[in-house]
Amino acid sequence: MARAHTRQGMPHLFSGLIASGLVAAVLLSAEMVAVHLEHTTIRSSAPELFALKNQGLAFQRAAAHARSVLPLYGSSELVIPPLPERASIFFRTAPTGFQVSPVGAGGANSLIMLQKVAALGSDLRAKKLAFSLSPGWFLTPNPRWDGYRGNFSLMAASEMAFGTALDFELKRDIASRMLKCPTTLENSPFLEFVLRRLASGRWLDRVVFCALWPLGKVETTILESQDHFSAFNHIRHKIKPAPQCHPELPDWPKLIASVSGTKTTDAGKVTKASSRDEEITPGRRDVELQDRINASPGWTDLELLLRTLTRVHARPLLLSMPLAGDFYDQKGMSRSARETYYVKLRALVQRYHFALVEFEEHDEDPDFLYRQQSHLTAKGWIYYNRAIDDFFHGRVPRS
Repeated sequence: MARAHTRQGMPHLFSGLIASGLVAAVLLSAEMVAVHLEHTTIRSSAPELFALKNQGLAFQRAAAHARSVLPLYGSSELVIPPLPERASIFFRTAPTGFQVSPVGAGGANSLIMLQKVAALGSDLRAKKLAFSLSPGWFLTPNPRWDGYRGNFSLMAASEMAFGTALDFELKRDIASRMLKCPTTLENSPFLEFVLRRLASGRWLDRVVFCALWPLGKVETTILESQDHFSAFNHIRHKIKPAPQCHPELPDWPKLIASVSGTKTTDAGKVTKASSRDEEITPGRRDVELQDRINASPGWTDLELLLRTLTRVHARPLLLSMPLAGDFYDQKGMSRSARETYYVKLRALVQRYHFALVEFEEHDEDPDFLYRQQSHLTAKGWIYYNRAIDDFFHGRVPRS
């Protein structure tokens, strides 16, 4: 009787296996179609900036594989103000042979960017890409985490933790920083548990991590599939036709001259010092500024980004907006004190032999930034674009 029962159950087992295999084959085929569509429509999606590109990885990975696309990671300067000189718009028609693909949103920082880079891993090998740095990240010892929370991607964080691009030591240091903002992990207790194992550095916790690694890979695989299906839906319904290529050699001196001295709106001007600010003598707050710069954890995050870029063998260009010198002059923070930022930035980046343009000579250029904010004017973007174009074509980027 037992043998008969077993024989009767075998067809059901085989039927279940066949059904599961068919479902897996259908899902795999659908994912392959989505990936193919992501790559074939890259000229349409590359210049666009939207939430799915920032939070997911499908569009970023497609850009990483496109030879004529340069990814540009940044923060709110990629979004506001809406200027035609903004890199993604300026290079939209590939005037010099490539497009710029922006990734980022307001509040993004080095810690967010490095998770995306680590998640893409080997897709970035030998890939040229650019990063826009905001000096504000490096001016406060106790920065708020609002922007980090708003840009946090569970998918990128999971890929970073369970991927093979980074070594244990680098993952440990990144996990330690990520755990400073535990609220981002409230909806993923499994990832939080894993990050705590990584951050501890103890051998037993490393063994636990290795034991959990297969489960983590299953989770990331599910997240990847969801991302591809979302990308497929976005392409079908929201991606516009690809822009026509329009080869044109930019006359950079003419472009710079056309936007130099351009009047900004009242919202973009540096406000006049109040009566209280006018009493601040030049350089009175220099020590305060230097202490704030030296104590900022932003340097730790930037170095983690540089270490991550080194591990994935990417070829980055780092662009730093200058400090708004006229604003800081009014606050009693002199040019010599602000030099601390530029010197520290150059020293850190040079250790990793990456290209850097810090635009220090525009520190007191009132036409380069909007107010004290890290938002580029039309002139600022033209300088950014020239440096990006130089870098992409193998020339030394000019500032």
